[in-house]
Amino acid sequence: MKNLIFLYGAPASGKTTLGRKLGAALGAAFVDLDAEIVAREGRPIPDIFATDGERAFRDIEARTLAAVIDAAAGRTVVSLGGGTLLRDANRARCERAGTVFCLDTPDEAELARRIGSAAGSRPLGNKARERAPHYASFPNRVAASFDLDGSLVVVGNGLARALLGATPFVADGTVAELYKDTLPAPLATIPSGEVHKTPATVAGLWHAFARAGLGRRDTVAAVGGGVTGDLTGFAAATWMRGIDWINFPTTLLAMVDASTGGKTGCDLPEGKNLAGAFHSPKLVVIDTDFLKTLPPDVLADGRAEMIKHEAIGGRGREKIADNLAVKVALVREDPFEKTGRRLLLNCGHTIGHAVEKLSGYAISHGSAVAIGCVAEARLAVRFGLAPAGWPDEFAARFRAAGLPTELPEGLTEADLVPVMRGDKKKAALGVVTFALPCGWGDVRAVRVDLMEGIRPC
Repeated sequence: MKNLIFLYGAPASGKTTLGRKLGAALGAAFVDLDAEIVAREGRPIPDIFATDGERAFRDIEARTLAAVIDAAAGRTVVSLGGGTLLRDANRARCERAGTVFCLDTPDEAELARRIGSAAGSRPLGNKARERAPHYASFPNRVAASFDLDGSLVVVGNGLARALLGATPFVADGTVAELYKDTLPAPLATIPSGEVHKTPATVAGLWHAFARAGLGRRDTVAAVGGGVTGDLTGFAAATWMRGIDWINFPTTLLAMVDASTGGKTGCDLPEGKNLAGAFHSPKLVVIDTDFLKTLPPDVLADGRAEMIKHEAIGGRGREKIADNLAVKVALVREDPFEKTGRRLLLNCGHTIGHAVEKLSGYAISHGSAVAIGCVAEARLAVRFGLAPAGWPDEFAARFRAAGLPTELPEGLTEADLVPVMRGDKKKAALGVVTFALPCGWGDVRAVRVDLMEGIRPC
């Protein structure tokens, strides 16, 4: 079977725009079926409709589709017309040749705007509502896509296997076992867990890259949680002074947090994420099918970061794409943490990272973030930045998601201070910039003196 990727959906849903970007990110050929029809017929599609009628156009479309599939010599992304797969024969032909992804339709106002801005080029206008049952019959979906700091981010389901293709990839042990029957064998398998996020693991990946003969023009993928993405991205950033990589996050936590933004790295005994580099993946594939295999506690870890994003951007961001938009906006404003805006994403993390380290990473990142967020909300009250009832309201959201909100037994605020002094966000000796949650949609960068306890500068 050929490895073609077909993008389908309502007119003006963005198939051609996404197809061109996806082809570039994958290093694949790209074909716009409508453009191919125009090139072969020597006349615009509205002229074909006007002169020959829709039935004749559909015959031409079917012949052109068959020719495109037959001519494809390698990996190819094809954007289809909005009615191409109304014919069962065309649909069957595409499904035999590869995988069809249907783009979720933008809202009516956005569709009308797009169609209106291309007046005359869409002879059938807006068929989204009329064809809705047809479009809904395609199981593999693209819910959203956007560009971020050199990365194309695609959110949907059914994406992983088709977009991974034959790209060599790194997986953690848990993912490699879970998907051994549905994904090819990984280039390298790393141990699961934050405790293995070390320079030694990165060095192991370099050796695996050498054995595989990866060169400067090659691409490697990461299939796993945030640790896998951080380590693989860091190894890619430093292999032959930087090769391309693709990120396939498999946990909710990684999808809404570590998958985007370009941060890669590993931990040192002195602290979390102290060695690293900014190296954005060419492509981030957020396939929600991976969430089906996650246990409740791992899903809860992801909810911790989603609630944190709501503290930054405001309530009402339950969908992954909407929630991720909070991080995307801040990364676009401050891609390399120069202006301070991106620092707001560290809400709950200064205390959270200290909790993780002092637990020997027995406490998961999401649980530590939940604890850290609530503890830092209490600091906001102590510093006169938030109302007295805010920490309890914030804590209730985390508890409803099955997350802890109090420091573990035996650990005190005083125990955290020495660890927090080494935080990578330190501004001066003993001074660290916290991102304090002060309410929904209200997180503030605050310099905190840690030389004697915790107090505002």
